[in-house]
Amino acid sequence: MLHTGRMGAKTGLFRAVPAEVRPYLTELVRRTRAVCGPGLTGVVAVGSLALGDYRHGRSDIDVTVVVEGPPPAAALRELADALDHRRLPCPAAGLELVVYAAAFARVPSGEAGYLLDLNTGAQLPGRVAFDTAGAPSFWYVIDRSVAHQDGIALYGPPASEVIAAPRPTDLYTAIRASVREHGDGEGHLADNRVLNGCRSVVYCRSGRWVAKRDAAGQVAAAEEDFRPLIEAAVRSFERPRAAALSLPDPQVRAFLAWVRARVDENAAAVGA
Repeated sequence: MLHTGRMGAKTGLFRAVPAEVRPYLTELVRRTRAVCGPGLTGVVAVGSLALGDYRHGRSDIDVTVVVEGPPPAAALRELADALDHRRLPCPAAGLELVVYAAAFARVPSGEAGYLLDLNTGAQLPGRVAFDTAGAPSFWYVIDRSVAHQDGIALYGPPASEVIAAPRPTDLYTAIRASVREHGDGEGHLADNRVLNGCRSVVYCRSGRWVAKRDAAGQVAAAEEDFRPLIEAAVRSFERPRAAALSLPDPQVRAFLAWVRARVDENAAAVGA
């Protein structure tokens, strides 16, 4: 059973988390509690799980862990080892797990700020990092924004109580950097580049993060010129990663240039 810690009785957690990943997340929480002990503040599902758009065989499992401390370096290494795909097979494309100190997570920040950044899984390049030096911060800022808005507390208090929302200037700086990253395209599936662009535009228009496919529907309905590309990106996103469709790169780049202009307009409005 997944635990809600100090929240007391079970909530609607099982309705929010797809059945395919519940046993894995149960064991992830158990191992994290075993390593962190009483210093564990919270374990939060973020990303596609939080936004209700998890696709088994395509999506990652994104988890944020918040601890008092920071804990000893040996404990962080032990946690990374305990959650490694070779020891705890991830049923999704992979696990992206980030550990923050509670004092950092509770305060708005534009920094990466992690104590541990772990990527592990059958379809992810392995990564274990304990130092933010040289790491881009934008992924972490956006994930904390999603966590504050809709994170699912797997253990501990509600996500919004342990993870602060970034300041608007920091968040828009992060969104701009994300759009630039996807504009370059290095290491990203074409459909994900398009759908992340849609999600960024919808956030700029509404001030809320929504699922990628929901964002795609909103942008496609409003922007007829881009509708065929966006619809193709959604069809591709519904396939396994290895079977993703090829999208015309000039059209993808043109769309992301349009996205960047929309984001820049909103960033300028908040002084980012």
